[in-house]
Amino acid sequence: MQDSRAREAQLAGEAIPRLVIRYAIPAIVGMVVNATYNVVDRYWIGQLKDVNAMSGIGLTTPLTMVALGFMLLVGIGTTASISIRLGEKRHDEAERILANGFTLALAAGALLTAAGQLFLEPVLLLAGASPATLPYASDYMRIVLWGAVPNTIGFAMNHTIRGAGNPRRSASTQILGAGLNIVLDPIFIFGLDMGVRGAALATVISQIVSAVWVLSYFAGAGSNLKLKIRLMRLKAKAVGQILSIGISPFAMQVAASLVSVFANRALRATGGDVAIGAMAVINSVTILFFMPILGINQGLQPILGYNYGAGNFSRVREAWRFGVLLASAIVTTGFLAVQLFPQTIIRIFIDDAGLVAVGTRGLRIFLAMLPLLGFQVISTVYFQSVGKPRAAIVASLLRQVIILLPLYLILPNRLGLTGVWLASPIADFTSFAVIAVLILREMGQLKKKSSDLPARADHPRAEHSAGDPASGR
Repeated sequence: MQDSRAREAQLAGEAIPRLVIRYAIPAIVGMVVNATYNVVDRYWIGQLKDVNAMSGIGLTTPLTMVALGFMLLVGIGTTASISIRLGEKRHDEAERILANGFTLALAAGALLTAAGQLFLEPVLLLAGASPATLPYASDYMRIVLWGAVPNTIGFAMNHTIRGAGNPRRSASTQILGAGLNIVLDPIFIFGLDMGVRGAALATVISQIVSAVWVLSYFAGAGSNLKLKIRLMRLKAKAVGQILSIGISPFAMQVAASLVSVFANRALRATGGDVAIGAMAVINSVTILFFMPILGINQGLQPILGYNYGAGNFSRVREAWRFGVLLASAIVTTGFLAVQLFPQTIIRIFIDDAGLVAVGTRGLRIFLAMLPLLGFQVISTVYFQSVGKPRAAIVASLLRQVIILLPLYLILPNRLGLTGVWLASPIADFTSFAVIAVLILREMGQLKKKSSDLPARADHPRAEHSAGDPASGR
């Protein structure tokens, strides 16, 4: 209990830059390491020097995005709800949300396994698989799907560890799983001569170990929230709170999956399987730059949620600003690397002359607006963290569905493969402009609340914010 109070005191009173760094750095490390699940798989598969194998793995992206969507639906929804309840000093309700989140994660994982195994090949064909690439994609994904239950539980529940105030333990989970995957990949792919199936098996084993490690935390003395069996029965109120917040990142991932299907089909029509393989490599590079931003997101979520729930609106604004600054510095560094050394980056994954030529040009164009990504992602997570699902859904779906999907239908017909690459930066710039309007208006409203709240003694949150020296008032 003392640890719980100390962590809540940190969220409420520690200087924002130091607090964000404290929470974000372990999350960034964890997410970067966690990104190696896909990146390392693709690196070792690239060492097979088989373009069809690389393209086949790239074709599984729509399915992995849907799976990630379910994990984020439960993980972010549960974490944000817990953070807000802890800020409101409602510990019992936070534990009920945790238990209901576990039940939802279990159900989501089972659904993914059953539906995925049943419809796998039709979905892969819809995503642009050819006779040459379908066997690789199918072999890889059938094994990965059997790990959907432990993966969903481990991923979703690990989010809640961070939300409850223990970012280091959360990062250790990701490091454990990804580190094991790094070790097992070459053993299974080359040592046991299993090819792409070996990469999938290494991933599943790592995910099982991570899930066990996560669940052991909630059974130990270090957790300020306990996972109680008696609270696992789903309750409409708790489920509604989780889903209302988690629906935004879920919708974003489902939309991204749909967009990926259209992208792969356009790539195959304009550049063949080599272009799909190039996009697989580009996606891996994007993940490496994107995961640190997700780490900042995860570090910010409990800070934003707790202080919003406690009525410390000036701290919410300061945390958002610092998060944007930190994220923008990371993606700008990534942008410079991509523009200066694209060929070198592509060759790290696969040394095939045709794929390197296509991928080098695609990488430069595809990530041309990368410096804007930090602002967009941090602003979107703000709406998720403070329980504003409508704005979060708009911010999440804007780029993928409203802008990018039509571009994939129009530009390749006019510009060929160049049109596929151009769709992304156009969507990035347009969505940045719209999200800027939404978030700046929101920050203006928070500024007004910050100045009004101390004067309103009858405000239900005034007791949490008035006189708080850390709030800047």
